[in-house]
Amino acid sequence: MTDVTRRLFMHAASVAAAAVSSGASAGTRVAGPVRVIASGNGASATQKAWELLQEGLDPVDAVVGGVALVEDDPLDNSVGYGGLPNERGVVELDAAVMHGPTHRAGGVASLQGIRHPAQVALKVLQRTDHVLLVGAGALEFARAHGFQEENLLTEHSRKIWLRWKETMSERDDWLPDPADAESPVADFFRRNSVLVEDTGRLRFRRPTGTIHCAALGAGGSMSCTTTTSGLAFKIPGRVGDSPIIGAGLYVDNEVGSCGSTGRGEANLQNLSSFAAVELMRSGASPEEAGMEVLRRIAKTTEQRLRRADGKPDFDISFYVMSKDGRYAGTSMYKGSKFAVTDERGTRLEDCQGLY
Repeated sequence: MTDVTRRLFMHAASVAAAAVSSGASAGTRVAGPVRVIASGNGASATQKAWELLQEGLDPVDAVVGGVALVEDDPLDNSVGYGGLPNERGVVELDAAVMHGPTHRAGGVASLQGIRHPAQVALKVLQRTDHVLLVGAGALEFARAHGFQEENLLTEHSRKIWLRWKETMSERDDWLPDPADAESPVADFFRRNSVLVEDTGRLRFRRPTGTIHCAALGAGGSMSCTTTTSGLAFKIPGRVGDSPIIGAGLYVDNEVGSCGSTGRGEANLQNLSSFAAVELMRSGASPEEAGMEVLRRIAKTTEQRLRRADGKPDFDISFYVMSKDGRYAGTSMYKGSKFAVTDERGTRLEDCQGLY
């Protein structure tokens, strides 16, 4: 038994003993504070979801309503309208929702032409006997439920995609516009590039942004959603962790919830959100659970995805909340933020970094 496992076992035993001595069972629900947490780009989503909770909406409707604000934002290139496209210039969206009280879930993947994939995912939960619809089938389902198709590729995102095609190689026929060197698009590339020491050149790092949002209602019910346009310039049809239950998000109404942003493949390989919730079930705090999952990811990262110092060459973040309202944001590297709205208002807090 490892030190971590032993500590979690002893903590779980002490919790059970305390419950018995107080005359309550270990599974008794204790209603926590009303609280919403989200990834760093989700401050507006947490505020909206909080307001919807105050109006009496179910937490699943609150989080889906909250992230709709970000899905609508053309300046957020990681979600919905304005999301960065796949390598062919087509925006493909993924999303999932999970409802704590019923333990039901719904998701869509590789959905084109619909700006609110989280709302379609909720319809999958509510109006089908399935959990995940993809591609053309997801679009047909969305149309059947009245969602309107539109072109999701904004002019700004199109220019970013085009510059990526023009600068990815010096040996093809694509050439960037010399007059575009000081444009917002060029600035976007500079901000998302890293210096490659061997060559002295800047290497563009494709954004992997997403929004996750989780809510704890007044009665102790929890729900969450994750929605994304996925890895920028991905292979068409690529599906990350966001619409996969247990990877991009997971909630157990008796334990807590977890969702993630960052490298989706790492989450898929580790079922990270499910793992974090199970660690909390064993007695870990939200921060301990998030940090332990990060350690597991770091340990199993393949060599080609490691930096010269051996650490993972990518970032990944987890947003973890327990049923009693405790919460934490954890990231592979320090510097990330996450959003919180509760009785103290809306704010950004620092994620605890593994490195």
